[in-house]
Amino acid sequence: MFAALRVRNFRLYASANLVSLTGTWMQRIGQDWLVLQLSGGSGVALGITTALQFAPTLLFSFYGGVLADRYDKRRVLTITQAVMGALALGLGLLVASDAIALWHVYLLAAALGVASSLDMPVRQSFVSEMVGPDRLANAVSLNSTVFNGARLVGPALAGSLIGVSGGDTAPAFLVNAASFAVTITALLAMRGSELRRSPPAARSRGQLREALGYTRRHPDLMLAMGLAFVAGTFGFNTQITIALMAREEYGLGATAFGFLSTCYAVGSLSGALLSTRRSTRPLQRFLVVSSGVFGALLVVAGLMPTETSFAVLLVPTGAAALVFSVACNSFVQLGVDPQVRGRILALYFMCFMGGTPVGAPLIGWVSEHLGARWGFIAGGLVCVAAAVVAGALLARGRRVRLELHVSPPSAHLHVAPAQPPERAAGLAEQADGEVPGEQVARDRAR
Repeated sequence: MFAALRVRNFRLYASANLVSLTGTWMQRIGQDWLVLQLSGGSGVALGITTALQFAPTLLFSFYGGVLADRYDKRRVLTITQAVMGALALGLGLLVASDAIALWHVYLLAAALGVASSLDMPVRQSFVSEMVGPDRLANAVSLNSTVFNGARLVGPALAGSLIGVSGGDTAPAFLVNAASFAVTITALLAMRGSELRRSPPAARSRGQLREALGYTRRHPDLMLAMGLAFVAGTFGFNTQITIALMAREEYGLGATAFGFLSTCYAVGSLSGALLSTRRSTRPLQRFLVVSSGVFGALLVVAGLMPTETSFAVLLVPTGAAALVFSVACNSFVQLGVDPQVRGRILALYFMCFMGGTPVGAPLIGWVSEHLGARWGFIAGGLVCVAAAVVAGALLARGRRVRLELHVSPPSAHLHVAPAQPPERAAGLAEQADGEVPGEQVARDRAR
């Protein structure tokens, strides 16, 4: 379960990440609560803030992937972490001096989104340099465990801190600003000689086209990115939907909001820990099933009549969300060549987070006009529908493959042995590199 922690550089990275991500979750809770304070409880304003923070993913994530493939990842991460720390400090000082306005939050959320969109592909691809391919799946799961361990502590700490401060969100932002110094220190303390650097990609034109072409040639990657897009756009909006459920549906305060977020984080941490046992690439059907289960649990959570039952349902919902997202991340990382990993991961996160600028305001609007419950229910229904469509495509792909493996001139059916489904969508390449059409040609030749 903890194999990747035997690597010293990864231990430093994971420990510092736990501190920094705790601060990040404190800022997310503080930012959401600040927007609700400044806007009079507007779900649309909350959705706009989230959209501004994630919109840069569409514009800058691929450039972050290029940076990851071209430059020293540790140096790039040091710069991005310093920028994000400075932005958190600026927001905290504005709130502390009582000079904050809603447009300030919008502007700083967008700036944080730019820095984060550059940071994320570099950070994800840096994991493989620290641990190597043999421990990559375990390291990805442990990364998610750290992320959700921070999610377990951060919201509760932020809610308590805001409550003790009489509704003042400035302490949450200032603590987050300080936490980035821990990550920078850990990066500088790593042993460069123990990193397994990939050959840097040369400067050239058409690197985006190259990454898109690589993805199109691997339909399994397209399936994972499609499911990630739907889930990220419509399902992973709990920072909005939980806040609105707490405030509008149940009439709760900041402390209770932090507790509900913690319940979701407990489930997320459980899902991440379950995923650490995986050492191989997940199957495509596992992605489809886990996506459908996550959507179904969102629908059930939105139907809960009381805050207690809602809190209870948030635990399995968070677990399902993380089982799906960790499986998707591992599926993509373990299915690409090292020389293009940064760019492919950038495309993946563009899919996973790039739909948030559309989904977040839409879910906020639905919640505001139809009721906070419908934020959960509508998002869950879309995720279930996407899983059903993906499952139908996979089933059709298997039928087509079996038909193509039948020898037409023969009086009896000659069906090839079933292949692993890692590359099984449509007429895609098989997991072992075989193309179905080649089998047909050999059958006809015989």
